[in-house]
Amino acid sequence: MPQKHNSAKRIVALIGFMLVLFGQQKTYAQHTNEIRATLKEETRVINVRQKFTYVNTSPDTLNVLYFNDWAHAYSDKNTALAKRFGEEFNKSLHLAKDKERGSTTIISVVDANYQGLYWERTAGKDIIKFNLKQPLAPGASTQMFITYDVKLPPNKFTPYGYGRGNTFYLKDWYLTPVVYDKEWLLYSNTNLEDLYTDPTDTDIYLIYPPKLLLSSNFKKQNNTQFPGGQQIRLRAKQQKSCEVILTPIEKFTKHVTKYLSVITDIESARYDEISKGISIERVSKFIHNNLGEYPHGDLLVSTIDYNKSPLYGINQLPSFIRPYEEQFQFEMKFLKTALNSFLKETMYLNPRKEQWVKDALLNYLMISYVDTYYPKQKLLGKLSNLWGVRGFHLAKMDFNEQYPLLYMISARRNADQSLTTRNDSLIKFNQKIANSYKAGLGLAYLADYIGKENVDNSIKTFYNDFKLKPVKPSNLQTILEASTDKDVEWFFDEYVSTSDQIDFKIRKIIKYEDSITFTIKNKQGTNVPISLFGLKKDSVVSKYWFSDVADEKSFTISRDGADRLVLNYDQKIPEFNQRDNWKTLNGFFSSNKKLKFQFFKDAEDPYYNQVFYVPVVNFNVYDGVTPGLRFTNKSLLQRPFIFDFSPTYSFNEKSLVGFGKFSYQKYHNKTGLFVSNYALRASTFHFQTNSRYSTITPSISFGWRPENRISNKREFLSFRHVNVFRTIDESLDDLETDPDYSVFNARYTNINNNIINFSSWFVDAQHSNNFTKLAFNWEYRKLFDNNRQFNLRFFAGKFLRNKSDSDFFSFALDRPTDYLFDYNYLGRSEDSGIYSQQIIIAEGGFKSQLQNPFADDWMFTTNASFNVWRWIELYGDVGFMKNKGQRQRFVYDSGVRLNLVTDYFELYFPVHSNNGWEISQNNYEEKIRFVVTLSPKTLIRLFTRKWF
Repeated sequence: MPQKHNSAKRIVALIGFMLVLFGQQKTYAQHTNEIRATLKEETRVINVRQKFTYVNTSPDTLNVLYFNDWAHAYSDKNTALAKRFGEEFNKSLHLAKDKERGSTTIISVVDANYQGLYWERTAGKDIIKFNLKQPLAPGASTQMFITYDVKLPPNKFTPYGYGRGNTFYLKDWYLTPVVYDKEWLLYSNTNLEDLYTDPTDTDIYLIYPPKLLLSSNFKKQNNTQFPGGQQIRLRAKQQKSCEVILTPIEKFTKHVTKYLSVITDIESARYDEISKGISIERVSKFIHNNLGEYPHGDLLVSTIDYNKSPLYGINQLPSFIRPYEEQFQFEMKFLKTALNSFLKETMYLNPRKEQWVKDALLNYLMISYVDTYYPKQKLLGKLSNLWGVRGFHLAKMDFNEQYPLLYMISARRNADQSLTTRNDSLIKFNQKIANSYKAGLGLAYLADYIGKENVDNSIKTFYNDFKLKPVKPSNLQTILEASTDKDVEWFFDEYVSTSDQIDFKIRKIIKYEDSITFTIKNKQGTNVPISLFGLKKDSVVSKYWFSDVADEKSFTISRDGADRLVLNYDQKIPEFNQRDNWKTLNGFFSSNKKLKFQFFKDAEDPYYNQVFYVPVVNFNVYDGVTPGLRFTNKSLLQRPFIFDFSPTYSFNEKSLVGFGKFSYQKYHNKTGLFVSNYALRASTFHFQTNSRYSTITPSISFGWRPENRISNKREFLSFRHVNVFRTIDESLDDLETDPDYSVFNARYTNINNNIINFSSWFVDAQHSNNFTKLAFNWEYRKLFDNNRQFNLRFFAGKFLRNKSDSDFFSFALDRPTDYLFDYNYLGRSEDSGIYSQQIIIAEGGFKSQLQNPFADDWMFTTNASFNVWRWIELYGDVGFMKNKGQRQRFVYDSGVRLNLVTDYFELYFPVHSNNGWEISQNNYEEKIRFVVTLSPKTLIRLFTRKWF
């Protein structure tokens, strides 16, 4: 039956809330921070003299103090920030010149008695440990006088530092105290915008260059000018860190509303100042009504902050594509940035461990704002009404449906992580988008279950009772429990604390004249409430909530004239699979989903079986340009079962070619063995004029990933059986081998795809009627501190048996025959001309075309290269190879490599090899080799790899 009330539990929760509230005795210490700083325009260095009074409010005696020095995170290639960049395939900080590196140079540190204090940096290099002369007892205070220089980096690494046009953005630019909570919480700068520091009473006197205009989140006082500069006093009470933005022209406007005083430079190209003021008034009122008073002076709402956490999705299209009305776009940009700054300045949560609470509040209020002021806003905005677009399911989706859509992109890839995962342990897509959206969705889900008014009031109570105070997620839980008779433990225990998926379906239905009995199946076992709607001709006639469905549970409800039952009809619950959420009450055949053909790709529509089609064009020298259509059920979200067929027409051969596959993907754990793939693939193309090959390949593979989810290390084990069928033109020579053959292939791959330290190796085994062979391949790339990159590859292959009389299955030095048809050769059978110069680095990996390049017994080769300037490298290959009945042979080559985009576009210019000085030989242009990748999917992966 629907959820029952539990008044006793509510009373207990209310008592617990009162005990927590009145027992909240600890407040943040009144640390005081006095700074005198001078910004030097020419050197971009800040000279800082800092007097810090630290008050020990912990119950422990302290012998050391730790301070954040995040400005030093840019100092070299081995800081925590540089390592994080490398994990995200960003080597800008690694390649930076010394003059571009930001750093902090400590000049002196003394205590109140002017005794020097010993200090040292932690492993991440951006936290400083100060050893105190005397132990600091609970309740006692100590003073430190610190003199240091902060060298600013350019803002090409992060928004912090100096930019073009004599602009400066100072953030986390001076030393701030690390939080002590039973232990020192040492969090290095990893570009996550999550500095965790105690709030202080801060007084800054800043001297800065003339003709620059200053904006700050601190209160400005006494701005005076003098020859060659100007000075301002910046003050704050119980705030964490001072942000300063310096620009040569006035970009910020102050808006004083009844509810909030705002300083902002957020613009909208075609939105006038009066309209902006009206919108800011509306947003300020909304924030005030849903949270409360802002306890500081002006709220800084900057474009820099917006760009660090933008509105992801359709509104990141190029500026000339404006899908939304100017008012809506401006208000959403301003609302998100204002809420982010508002909560960051007032709620003292641990941003490294408890970021989800701020994300939940922010995104829930974003959802509420759209529901309040723009309830009919579509996700695609004005694009939804365009011909050719309005038929898409995406065009029919409301704006707030982007939250489950973008979260589900991660969930469907088995890449989602719990909301309690540390901020620095989240993969980039989850840290930037998925977890933030899931948190906001969770509060909206809870509001739908216990009542929006209860959640809204709980948020206001939470903010007003804990602003500028120590706060924990448990405080929010206590307040929510006190607001309702319903159980909300599932929200914190299941939804927040795990990454378990929510997925229900309706099973058995027994219809009576005035009632319906049915069974709800919990497919994933995540024990959370589920909503059920009764529909009559697409109109809602009833709604119920059911809870405690751990596996299967039967319920009986009134029929109320409904002709269909639908779980989660309003999609307020971020459910993993909604395609099986409904049952018709009008017979079996009416429950079948209709087939829907759609152009290109669309969001998943749970009420149709979607088939997408899109024009495709392929090319190889034998088939020529091959246009066709691709048919697939791949939507914007991954799904377990996929079919993908691409029939194309070969104009050269005047026949059909193409490929197709069925695949099933099964996800397991989040770490360890995380995925299994089962597939059946087929393809048919031409490998010579009027000569066709066809393949049919069943396969199974398994994937592993480590506990550290941001690591790029992966392991794979695959098995496949490649069946090849060939026909050859009668006018050509006979094939060297039987036209049809089968090869069983097993391979284990271990890869660590890191842009600074890349390593990959695999062991490969192949067996057929004609041969059995083993191969080992190892690759390593290292980007050194001097920006030299060294590349090393080793290959070893050995035939255990070989009954073939040709080299078709042999190991190749420079251009494998590709008898398994794995490689995208443009002209796989060419032995002269431009297409024969295409090279794929496999097997021997040589670049020069040597005589007798095949080995039917064994082969051992090593390939190496290093860069001499940017993408210009020198390479060399050496190896030994042996054919049956012959002596082993030593082979080598060398030359120049233009490594424009590794593995995607490279050029090789041979210089010297077994062939002699190739660079001086005739027809040298025919010896040049190239690597090229034309696959759009492969190229797109180059830009999306950092997100997952």
